[in-house]
Amino acid sequence: MRQPTTGMLEVPGADIFYEVRGSGPALLLISTGNGDAAPFGPLADRLAERHTVVSYDRRGFSRSPLTAPLDNDRRLDDDADDALRLLEHVAAGPGHVFGTCSGAVVALRLAELHADRIGMLVAHEPPSVSVLPDAAHWLAFHRSLYDTYRTVGMTAARDAFRDYAGLGDTRPPPGAELPPAQLAELLARLKDNQIFWFENELLTYPAYVPDSDVLKALGDRVVLAGGATSREHFSCRPTAVLAERTGTGVTIFPGSHVGHVTHPYEYADTLLRVLEGPRGS
Repeated sequence: MRQPTTGMLEVPGADIFYEVRGSGPALLLISTGNGDAAPFGPLADRLAERHTVVSYDRRGFSRSPLTAPLDNDRRLDDDADDALRLLEHVAAGPGHVFGTCSGAVVALRLAELHADRIGMLVAHEPPSVSVLPDAAHWLAFHRSLYDTYRTVGMTAARDAFRDYAGLGDTRPPPGAELPPAQLAELLARLKDNQIFWFENELLTYPAYVPDSDVLKALGDRVVLAGGATSREHFSCRPTAVLAERTGTGVTIFPGSHVGHVTHPYEYADTLLRVLEGPRGS
């Protein structure tokens, strides 16, 4: 595994921990609801053969502490602004952006706010249930998950979420595992991150409705992606609706909702083809 260069970027209200690998055109990876850069490691290593790859812990998660009280009314916009500030801190010009799960929500909001300052954007299975015809049902379901977390406990709520998201096996392939000491550190961070996610994202990020007209106007610069084994599952339904609204197809990536972890090398190769193919050239 490559040893990344690490740094801290001071932004309004937080200090952002980031990692940089490789050289070439800039590519920013925006993490899932676990908020941590580490699960991107094997994927980032492969991408770094042809890109300057930037990954980071989102504000409030892991090694990116808050330096001011969190403003949940601006939570998503702050997340998008953090991504842009980091990309511009590392890259000389507009770079590409990839986000998955909650990171895909951040990526889509980034495109709405700052389309002229990024290159291509790939959003893998954003959990924007508000775009669904039965949105009220799924927003209520997220509320029930939050209530379970507060009244029964984290484990019960987490297990219910895993079942509905169809996460299945989330282990990396042989040879891509973290060393035991690093894995123990990551698991400790993720335990704290789960609390932060339940308190600050579970109810708000699924309620976000991307602006289909803005995304449609960006044309081939926006790629909506889904997993090969989750395309018929709930986690891909918002992607399919957004693809229909914007007139794009759904680009299929290996694995499921967490294919970037379970199939990092095949996933990276697919992402490279998207970024460097006819519409990315």
